[in-house]
Amino acid sequence: MGERHDMRLDGAAAAFGRHESFPLRYGWIAKGLRALVDDAGIFTRDDATITLGVGKNMVSAIRHWLFATRIVERDDRGGLVVSPVGEIVFPKDDDGGDPYLEDEATIWLLHWLMATNPSGATAIYWFFNHFHKTEFDSGEVAATLADFVRQNVKTRVAASTLKNDATLLLRMYAPAREGRNLAVEDMLNSPLAVLHLLDRIDTRTWRAFPTARDELPLDVFAFAVAELFAHLGTQQLSVAQLMYSERDHCAPGAVFRMTEEGLVQKVEALCAAFPNALRVDRTAGLYQLYRIGAIDAGSILRDRYAAPAVRDGRDAPTAYANGVAA
Repeated sequence: MGERHDMRLDGAAAAFGRHESFPLRYGWIAKGLRALVDDAGIFTRDDATITLGVGKNMVSAIRHWLFATRIVERDDRGGLVVSPVGEIVFPKDDDGGDPYLEDEATIWLLHWLMATNPSGATAIYWFFNHFHKTEFDSGEVAATLADFVRQNVKTRVAASTLKNDATLLLRMYAPAREGRNLAVEDMLNSPLAVLHLLDRIDTRTWRAFPTARDELPLDVFAFAVAELFAHLGTQQLSVAQLMYSERDHCAPGAVFRMTEEGLVQKVEALCAAFPNALRVDRTAGLYQLYRIGAIDAGSILRDRYAAPAVRDGRDAPTAYANGVAA
């Protein structure tokens, strides 16, 4: 998994409305991957509804979320294949991995994978990298997304599609509020709601305040930093590059909605865990993270998602450095 993942938005390759108004659900990735491994053409077959046990629109939604989470990708011939990340986190033999999202770290990872996927999850990419209001209503989200699309996307997107994307994003990331009149599907939280990156204040208002994110697993943060190093092709990252997303890159601080103090604390923990790969320098008031050795995103995930017998056999420093104890 050494190749660089492109975090830049291609205005000709944006994706909207492909979720069929269904948020990501527990079990959908494992269900979709099992079907795909058994039959590479499953998502184009008339009997896909029978194989997957869902309605036609849900078949399309499962396919979308597999792409959005970067768990599947297209091969050189245009067919669907499991991505390197998918092979590690959702292995075919169920030996290791986390197919049913029982580890909250996997949900943090899926969030990063979507928020850094501008061509497959454009609205989520935009919201976590370029929408900075901390308190807002759904109308503001839809209107600001529409402005972003007009300025950055080459194809025309219907206002109703963007409104639907904004509504689904809020519904997927904010825990459902208790109430008598909620529909059954509104009471079924998406796994992403457990991260509390968004919270609903009332029927019209949401908030997304940055916090220290002490609960963010160190190895997921390490994966994000490793991907950023690889994407930018650099040996050093400033606090600003780690904290604030720009047109040419996504930043962990923005994607995980972190405070700057929380980000710096996580970076220092990362350097302590990877002393041979990362070093912080604070010369002349400038805070820089330097890559002084190998730190590979794929290796970090393989260590996290190794089968228990393999993982438990490592010595303690290695296990901690790769996030087992995070």
